[in-house]
Amino acid sequence: MDLSLFYFANDSTAAGESGRYELLLEGAKFADRNGFAAVWTPERHFHPFGGAYPNPAVLGAAVAAVTERVAIRAGSVVAPLHHPLRIAEEWSVVDNLSGGRAGLAFASGWHAVDFALRPETYPERRQNVLDAIGQVRRLWRGESLEAVDGLGRPVTVQSYPPPVQREVPVWVTSARGIETFRAAGRLKAGLLTHVLGQNLDELAEKIAEYRRVAAAEHDGWPGHVVLMLHTLIGEDSDAVREQVRAPFSEYLKSSMHLIARSFVGDAVDLDDLNEADMDFLVARAFDRYYREGALFGTVDEVLPMVEQARAIGVDEIGCLIDFGIPTKEVLAGLEHLGRLNERITAN
Repeated sequence: MDLSLFYFANDSTAAGESGRYELLLEGAKFADRNGFAAVWTPERHFHPFGGAYPNPAVLGAAVAAVTERVAIRAGSVVAPLHHPLRIAEEWSVVDNLSGGRAGLAFASGWHAVDFALRPETYPERRQNVLDAIGQVRRLWRGESLEAVDGLGRPVTVQSYPPPVQREVPVWVTSARGIETFRAAGRLKAGLLTHVLGQNLDELAEKIAEYRRVAAAEHDGWPGHVVLMLHTLIGEDSDAVREQVRAPFSEYLKSSMHLIARSFVGDAVDLDDLNEADMDFLVARAFDRYYREGALFGTVDEVLPMVEQARAIGVDEIGCLIDFGIPTKEVLAGLEHLGRLNERITAN
């Protein structure tokens, strides 16, 4: 089992805020020094929730400049928002800056507003992401791609600079749909997932199906599964719970479209709920995910969750550390996360 650091959601509203990327860069340095597998940065647009991460390649380049060994990965590139040529170019730069440490998770996107960047790709976004993976892989190997230039003429182009790695490490991001798990297996890609809207038993079945398809299609290849979990580890369990209560509850509220079905079924329209009903659902969700869907508490308290993840076939936990807790508190907690990594590595 590997641990990595995952970034996704911190507030992005304060204009001219100094130190906005302190947690990213200081966390990356910590991960680099302490044997973590990777640093994952996301792609988010047009919203304060995560809006500090509009381009994972730019942030990956910054991480490359302050680290030496940790892998630098997009978690995820929203492929339909970009031409594959642009994805290959940007991430080849990151691969060069890092000496061959770049990796890419690809996502189809889900917020329609994000597609203000490329609205024409929204209807076929799921197929688009599968096509983009193949195109980026070919470009990465130095192959050409057919395109159309500014005069409407067909052209054949290659992307530059050449990357350091011959093959780019690839994951497919899947929230819940089992067909996406199967598609990742067929593509010989890793899988990046989470537990919002699904429990560990449901996830275990999907991981097993992913590995079955991957092995059948690629001569026994086992695949690679990364599970994103919100993370804060400290010395006192009660103190951690109070630290995470407000920011994690707000995170769950923003993700209610993913998790509501677990609590109210398909018959309830979230738009029909009043504020008190929504607060009740968020409180229930907090209690559930605090216990069963996160790494919250002391090192000893979170080890069973790590072992459960290992047991269902997870290879790496992406520890999501930036969900609204003040930077200094998160950085202080990394010491405990480092001890967890030592315990896992020793087993």
